[in-house]
Amino acid sequence: MNPVLLNLLISLGALLVLLGVTFLISVTRRRYDIIDGFWGAGFAAVALVSLCLSAGHGVLWQRALITALTVVWGLRLAWHILRRNHGQPEDKRYVELMAKATGNPLAHLVKRVYLPQGAVLWFVSLPVQIGQYAQPVSTLLTVLGVAVWAIGFGFEAVGDAQLKRFKSDPGNKGQVMDSGLWRYTRHPNYFGDAAIWWGLYLLACQSWPGAATVLSPVLMTYVLTRRTGKALLERHLLVSRQGYRDYVRRTSGFFPLPPKKY
Repeated sequence: MNPVLLNLLISLGALLVLLGVTFLISVTRRRYDIIDGFWGAGFAAVALVSLCLSAGHGVLWQRALITALTVVWGLRLAWHILRRNHGQPEDKRYVELMAKATGNPLAHLVKRVYLPQGAVLWFVSLPVQIGQYAQPVSTLLTVLGVAVWAIGFGFEAVGDAQLKRFKSDPGNKGQVMDSGLWRYTRHPNYFGDAAIWWGLYLLACQSWPGAATVLSPVLMTYVLTRRTGKALLERHLLVSRQGYRDYVRRTSGFFPLPPKKY
């Protein structure tokens, strides 16, 4: 078997093991939104496994760069989500999911959440996995990839910090966050997340197999804008947050742009 394909399958196996451990922790604690914290940590784990499996291939600094950028992003995101959820009631999405489950609720959870999330995570991480085997041929691609990653990381980290500070003020309860980065995009964290994966994809483009993983950042962007990210959150905010419709009218939904004037 082709060694790259074999290593992709091994990383998939490692990911399934980590998902299984996360599931057991969730069942033991009877709290099922723990899987949200696994999202970033899962990418970090896949990157580290891929770094080890690709030993003797590619170029060490390229492999180390891709791995480091993925691990830094993934662990920051995992820590942010776990810290945000600590001491809070379980996410309503999971409460409703388990309440509406027919048959075995745990099997329903695995089918609806764990397996789809694991599949998306593995597919989205293909640029990180295959990029480990590239022989860098363009300094421009490296610089562009790191720059796009840095922009994304800045938007995500700063946006999360601004929102956390806003929510910590009791006077802002029920209000719409529309300052800082949130003045230019309704979802600086989601925009940043997408930019990070386009940056990692550019690093993988040092080889044709890496360039062929373009559907990975496309899928991540689609998930963030049309599925479980922006679209799902805004359906809730439009009915629960006074003033959110006005915010939507004047503020870009994804790409940062100057606010519209009325």
